[in-house]
Amino acid sequence: MHISEGILEPKILIAGAVVSTLVLIYALKTLKSDDIPKVSAFSALFFVASFVYVPLGITSVHLIMNGIVGAVLGVRAYVAIFVALLLQGVLFGYGGITTLGINLFTLATPALVGYAIFRIPYKKIWQKQIIWFCVGFVPITFGALILSFVLFLNKDEFLAAAKIAFLAHIPVMIVEGIITLLALNFIEKVQPSFLKK
Repeated sequence: MHISEGILEPKILIAGAVVSTLVLIYALKTLKSDDIPKVSAFSALFFVASFVYVPLGITSVHLIMNGIVGAVLGVRAYVAIFVALLLQGVLFGYGGITTLGINLFTLATPALVGYAIFRIPYKKIWQKQIIWFCVGFVPITFGALILSFVLFLNKDEFLAAAKIAFLAHIPVMIVEGIITLLALNFIEKVQPSFLKK
């Protein structure tokens, strides 16, 4: 879901950078020293998951895990995802530096949707399982929509790429939903304090 260097117009890159910077500053202000190990762990999760990918033209299809990052970290997911994207761009050229702002917006904003879904109240175990599946599924859907919209805004000739980018992420949505459900169940057993609402 990373957008490569040299694809987007400067006005889109600047808009993405400005919005992402503002949210990142706010997220850093909410960060407490006790949160740093948790943010680091989930930044590493995002970093590693993003390397399981299949290139697809100007973008790529890969695991993202931003739903679970958002569910656990809330707005601090912006910090975790920023660090991972920065390291990927600097160390591996993955995504890039000029696209860091728009990639952060595309990947971290849906994490906040995961945070909201995770806080939906439930009474039955099966309701919790559906909600936890949606924590993984919905942020990928939302992120794919943002990615497609950004490509569409860029130039008319990217309309076909925008459609393909969304359709290519449908299997990822399902896989992320299942992995997130299993991961949250595992975390609930071994480290339930991570899931305090």
